[in-house]
Amino acid sequence: MTDRPTARETIAAVTDDSTFTELPYPARESKPDGPIGWQGYDASHARAAERTGEQESVVCGTARVEGTRAVLIAFEFGFLGGSLGERTGDRLEAAYTHAREHRLPVVPLIATGGSRMQEGMLALTQLQRVARQSALTREAGLPQIAVLRDPTTGGGWATLGAGADVILALPGAQVGFAGSRVRPPDADPAAYTAEAQVAAGAADAVVPPEELRGTLGRWLRLLTSPARQAPVPPPLGATDLPATGGDAVRRARAPRRPRAERYLDAYFTHRLPINGDRCGGTDPDGMLCGFGEHEGRTVAYAAQTGTATRPAGYRTAARLIRLADRLGIPVLTLVDTPGAANDAEAERQGAGAAIADLFLTVAAARTPVTTLLIGEGGSGGALALAAPGNTWATPDSYFSVIAPEQAAAILKRPAEEVEATADQLRIRPQDLAELGLVRHAPRDNLKYRP
Repeated sequence: MTDRPTARETIAAVTDDSTFTELPYPARESKPDGPIGWQGYDASHARAAERTGEQESVVCGTARVEGTRAVLIAFEFGFLGGSLGERTGDRLEAAYTHAREHRLPVVPLIATGGSRMQEGMLALTQLQRVARQSALTREAGLPQIAVLRDPTTGGGWATLGAGADVILALPGAQVGFAGSRVRPPDADPAAYTAEAQVAAGAADAVVPPEELRGTLGRWLRLLTSPARQAPVPPPLGATDLPATGGDAVRRARAPRRPRAERYLDAYFTHRLPINGDRCGGTDPDGMLCGFGEHEGRTVAYAAQTGTATRPAGYRTAARLIRLADRLGIPVLTLVDTPGAANDAEAERQGAGAAIADLFLTVAAARTPVTTLLIGEGGSGGALALAAPGNTWATPDSYFSVIAPEQAAAILKRPAEEVEATADQLRIRPQDLAELGLVRHAPRDNLKYRP
C-alpha cells in the first residue's frame, strides 16, 4: 500500500460524525535527546511534530462507530514511523484505563514500524506495558478489535494487533513481525501481507476501506450485546424418528440432509465469522465459527460441516468459546462430523492436543453452551464440541462411540452384520434420549425454517 491516511483521517473514516473526543494525555518530563541521550532525537521529534501536527505517534479518544461507543487508538505513521516510545506507552495505558473505567471496547487502528530505536530498551519494554493493559482489559470482559493498516510490524503487531480478540486488515497492508528492512534478503514478500496472515489463520478478515466502518460497527455491536442463552434451533430436516440404527446412519449421511450453513442462516439475522486458530492453521471446510444476531442479541457459534474436523478446526472452536466466555456471550454448537481427521498430517498438527483443548474449554466455560446434533456424531471428534447435559438431537442424526462399520471390523464381524451392530450400539436419537445423553430437538418453533 502506498496511500497512508493519517491517524485523524482514519478515525474520521470509521467513526460517526462529530463524536470523537480526544483523551487527555499524561505529562512526562524528558531528558535532552530522550531517555538514553540519542543525539539529534529532540530535533527528529520536533520535525515529526511539525510535519504531522501531532505530538506523539498515537491519537487516542472515544467515539461512536455505527452507534456503539468505543475507545480508539490510531497510530500516526508519519510520526517517526508510528513507533512506540515511553510517551506512546503513556497514552496507550491511559486509553486502556479509560476503557476499563467506562466499560468500553478498545479499537486499535495500527500503523507502526515497531519500537523506537532512539529510546533503546526503554522503548522495547513498552510492549510489556501494552500487554499488561491488554490483559487487564481482557480480564474486565471488554472486547478488543484491531484494524491492521499499512504497515503493521514489529511489537505493534505482536501486541496490539495479534493480541486482539478480532483482527481486521486493510487490503495489501504489510503485516508481519519483521519489517521490510530487517527480513532475510530471500524472504517471500507475499508472506508479509494482510492476505497471507488471513490465509494462515492469524487474522480474521481483509476488509476494503469503504466497508471498514460498517464491518467494525457490526463487530462492536455483536461483541457488546450478549443474549442470556442460546435457544435450541428446531430441526430443518426429517421429523419422524429412524426405525433402526442403520436408518439413523443413512439419514445422517444423506447428501441432501440440512447442514450447518442452512441451520446458521435460518437461526441468525446476520453473522460474522472468525478465522483461524492463531497458530498458523484454518479449517474452513470443517468448522464454521463466529458471532451472530439472534432475536436482537448476540450468540456465538461453532459448527461442524459434516466433514472430518481438522486440528485447526478444533483450535478455532476453542478460541471462539474462550472469547465468548470472557465476553459473557452464550454459545451454540452444531455437531456434525464422521470424526476427527486421522491422517498423518492431522497427527503432525497435534490432533490429540487440539481435541483435548476443546474438551477442556467446553468443560470450563461459564457462559451457557447449547449443542444441537444435526447429523453424524462420530466418536470423540464430535463429542468434544458437545455441551454436557445440554445437547439436543434432530431426528436425522446419530451419535456413536465408533462408526458401525469400524465397530464391526474391530469385532471381526462380516459386512452383513454392520446393520445389527448399529442397532447394538444404540445410536438413534431416541436411544440417546433414553440413555439420558441427549434431548429431542424442539419441533414447535418453526419460524426459523428457510
